[in-house]
Amino acid sequence: MHMHEFQAKELLASHDIVVPRGRVADNAADAERIARRFGCDRFVVKAQVLSGDRESVGGVRFADTPEAAKKLADAMLGKTLVTVQTGPRGEKVRWIYVEEAVDPSRLLYVAASLDRAAGQMVLLASAAGGSDLEVRSKHDPALIARFPMTLGAGGATVDLEAVLAHLKLSGAAADEMRKVIAGLGGIVARHDATLVEINPLALTDDNRLIALDAKVTVDDNALARHPAFNAMRSAFQMESGDPEELGADSHQLNYQRLDGDIGLVVNGAGLALATLDMIVDAGGRPANFMDIRTTASSLDIAYGLELLLASPRVRAILVNVHGGGMQRCDTVAEAIGIAMRRAKSHKPIVVRLAGNNAEFARTRLSSYGIAFEDTNDMHEAVRRVVALARRQAA
Repeated sequence: MHMHEFQAKELLASHDIVVPRGRVADNAADAERIARRFGCDRFVVKAQVLSGDRESVGGVRFADTPEAAKKLADAMLGKTLVTVQTGPRGEKVRWIYVEEAVDPSRLLYVAASLDRAAGQMVLLASAAGGSDLEVRSKHDPALIARFPMTLGAGGATVDLEAVLAHLKLSGAAADEMRKVIAGLGGIVARHDATLVEINPLALTDDNRLIALDAKVTVDDNALARHPAFNAMRSAFQMESGDPEELGADSHQLNYQRLDGDIGLVVNGAGLALATLDMIVDAGGRPANFMDIRTTASSLDIAYGLELLLASPRVRAILVNVHGGGMQRCDTVAEAIGIAMRRAKSHKPIVVRLAGNNAEFARTRLSSYGIAFEDTNDMHEAVRRVVALARRQAA
């Protein structure tokens, strides 16, 4: 679950990390009222989208008066922002965040992030924060330092002195940074966050540290332990999410729409990513990413197949499944049968089944009277589906 900036900052503030005064609004009149209530000299108006690099596309603007904040909000609301992270579809701005502007003397960067390869949390820190940090770090890998974090009861520990030395902080500023890092550790440990990022983290002339922007990601698998987050996710995804992706999520499918013409049904994220790569290497273009969760039923999987069968972009479908202890091949075969019976239009399907109940699944598919191309080899399955998609496009 990804949080919008205003949600992330509320969480940071609850863990004693200082954030600027700010309020969210969904109309320009409220934006003006918020700015007028703050009574400060300068404001920031920010589009609330789940993407970085907002400033470069007009999603972060400064205003000197409440009237100017209103005009900026009016221009942003309803606009579709397209960034590198949103892809060509972009994301529609449904809320803006009006915030008191802060004048920093230095911009820092800190984040607690899950290193999936190492299987542990790490603290990332840079003495040169800012919106272009990711680009700069590609040219200078030493710009962002990594420090292992150890999770404990309600918090996390890290080599604070090494972090402070890397950030070149001492005295009151170092004390402030200790509080910030303690807050990051608390969010990770208590809320199952896999990312808590502050960029930039402003150091002011009076040695205060203020989080100017924030990103928080909470592990979807842990949302059952956090009902408030689950409710928040449902409420805001209903307004801002992709209907296909939201529907798939409610049917135990990790799904993301892509811009190709080959639909994919795969169980396991690793297998799904490998299948995507193989299709691209074979000259094809995937229409989606789909990872069937182990908790998905045949009806859930049928829902995902129906998305692909109904899509005008999809010309051919590849089902690549390795049955395991919790997700058997015959469950997927049953889903194919359900989806094909319901579908208003049929498309060429290549099926590669391996593992638990694979032979039984093939027998079930044949008994349904469904036309499909069967193969045991992944490379052959990919070659066939790419050829079928090209034939349909001709």
